[in-house]
Amino acid sequence: MSESVLIYLMIFMPMVGAFVSYLVGRKSKKGRDYLVSGIAIAEFVIALMLVLQYQKWEGAIVTLPEVCGMGLTFTVDGFRVLYAGIATFMWMMTSVFSAEYFEHYRNRNRYYLFQLVTLGATVGIFLSADLYTTFVFFEVMSVSSYVWVAQDERQESLRAAATYLAVAVIGGLTLLMGLFLLYTQVGTLRIDQLYEACQGKDVYVACFCMLVGFGAKAGAFPLQIWLPKAHPVAPAPASALLSGILTKTGIFGVLVISCQILLHDVTWGAIILVIGMITMFLGALLAVFSIDFKRTLACSSVSQIGFILVGVGMQGLLGEHNEIAIRGTVLHMVNHSLFKLVLFMAAGVIYMNIHKLDLNDIRGFGRKKPLLAFIYLMGALGIGGVPLWSGYISKTLLHESIVEYIHELQGGHVLGAIFSVNNMQVMEWVFLISGGMTIAYMCKLFVVVFLEKNLDDKVQAEYDAKKKYMNPVSAIVLTVSAALFPIMGMLPGFTMDKMADMSEGFMGWNHAGHSVDYFTWTNLRGSLISIFIGLAIYFLIVRQLLMKRQEDGTRIYVNRWWKYLDLEDYFYRPVLLNIIPAIAGTVCLVMDRLVDGTVVLLRKTIYKDSPRQTELDEGNEVTHGIGAILNKLQCFLNHTLWRSHPKDTDYEHRMAMKFSSLKENTGFIGRSLSYGLILFCLGLCAVLIYLLVSSVF
Repeated sequence: MSESVLIYLMIFMPMVGAFVSYLVGRKSKKGRDYLVSGIAIAEFVIALMLVLQYQKWEGAIVTLPEVCGMGLTFTVDGFRVLYAGIATFMWMMTSVFSAEYFEHYRNRNRYYLFQLVTLGATVGIFLSADLYTTFVFFEVMSVSSYVWVAQDERQESLRAAATYLAVAVIGGLTLLMGLFLLYTQVGTLRIDQLYEACQGKDVYVACFCMLVGFGAKAGAFPLQIWLPKAHPVAPAPASALLSGILTKTGIFGVLVISCQILLHDVTWGAIILVIGMITMFLGALLAVFSIDFKRTLACSSVSQIGFILVGVGMQGLLGEHNEIAIRGTVLHMVNHSLFKLVLFMAAGVIYMNIHKLDLNDIRGFGRKKPLLAFIYLMGALGIGGVPLWSGYISKTLLHESIVEYIHELQGGHVLGAIFSVNNMQVMEWVFLISGGMTIAYMCKLFVVVFLEKNLDDKVQAEYDAKKKYMNPVSAIVLTVSAALFPIMGMLPGFTMDKMADMSEGFMGWNHAGHSVDYFTWTNLRGSLISIFIGLAIYFLIVRQLLMKRQEDGTRIYVNRWWKYLDLEDYFYRPVLLNIIPAIAGTVCLVMDRLVDGTVVLLRKTIYKDSPRQTELDEGNEVTHGIGAILNKLQCFLNHTLWRSHPKDTDYEHRMAMKFSSLKENTGFIGRSLSYGLILFCLGLCAVLIYLLVSSVF
């Protein structure tokens, strides 16, 4: 098959299959489950075909002309097909696992419908050849994945879904503004043409707008608020995809800006590095304080996105010597996707058995479940960056990129450096401490679920009695996924280095084959420091400060995070829903009164309207005619029915006065600024509807 057929199948087959599965699900739930899993498996097979043959088709452009006005364009290269493959692998695994997880759920048809639509849109983003195509599928993905968060339809689910959608809409509109600015300045949105087109032009404002849109989806600070809220309420398979893949669509956009528009730009690299450092540290800190299993994993996702952004920032700072940062960025993206696939599905196993996620409630659930312990432990050791697991490889590369830049600064080889040696050394320690906090919160989860006993002996006995806590198919899915981490970590030359080599062209580095000795003492030292810091945080902070002794001597986990530091509840919602509308309303009121007052002042001074000029004739022909008819009717009734109490009302005059009052009121409204703004909004909506309809038909 040609590359165009494979690309079209990967993007549009799941979208068509979504509606077919919905119809099948109305007749047979089993049939629908098999169909959805079959589509996901077929997607993965097609992605493998692209991975194996991408070099033959690399750079080819596939176009669907006149779709959505500008047409949709797609292309193939190593990084794109790598991430399309990761996405389809995760969809395949979660789809198979979902058959058991959703066994007792309502509205499964709806979930599977939007799951497949989101799959097609996500693959469309990764294979897009221009930012307009990226934006179209980005918005489809954001709207369709909203249903995942709202699936349970509980109050907290709907609230989290509203937050997710609000962030997606605000980010999408800001992204669109950035695309308008960029296209106006450079005349193209083709990703492979952007670097040359942007040379000598100031595109920082456009890039910043796009960063807001892509960063919101990635979960970067300060727009990370949706992640800790959405993941705990979304079904576990959806959480795995939200965290593992949908956040990477945002990273994909950030990479387009950093590697295709502002390649080797030191200022931009510094901005991304600072955002990454804050995101990395804050997410890890929130995870340490969390006492909900899935919320901990969600905050962990924020932190790991920060690690990835650190790699992106270091690419800009290191300039043409950024290969280590490139490889670390790509490999940590891949690692994080797979880590969250395993960890969220492990959380799903716990939830589908006891329907609880609070650490005090799930305490001891996994004590006699060695397979589940193995699955979780593989993910925990991987994400913690422990040597011989895959996370160690990517974190080592990211850490070494920081160390390399410090050496460049110390040697005086960096011209126009933004950060000093001391600044970068502080950032290195923030990196190591964040890695230590990762060890601490993953250790906390393992101890709670697999080592400690539940405070209620009866509950513990029930947990121990659960021998069949997942079916064989789910067990195979989780075990195979978890086994990837030690294999990739022990054999990086045959696995992870190959993935990094595939991606270097997209990232702006065209020299392949840079080998790294990962297990030298220099590289091991950074990992060991983080492990030591993590164990210290666990025993000195988690065990001592984040647990409370009760009157009976038992100890429970408590959330000591100050609630007023919640950005959503105590900043975004008050500002966006109360403060900004109040300020905007006041400004509009003042402007309206100012315009009306100016008009009145001009009429009384310069134009000097006379009473003769402003006086209006009473009524019109219609009011006179209706009033005359009513007067005659009244006269008739006075002579027939109302002889003793005749009524004397001049309806002709009355109708004329009503008409004059109505005319004056409507004239006042027509002269007001508010009325003009309303008409402007209605006209804008009409234009948007026309453009939408014309693009479809």
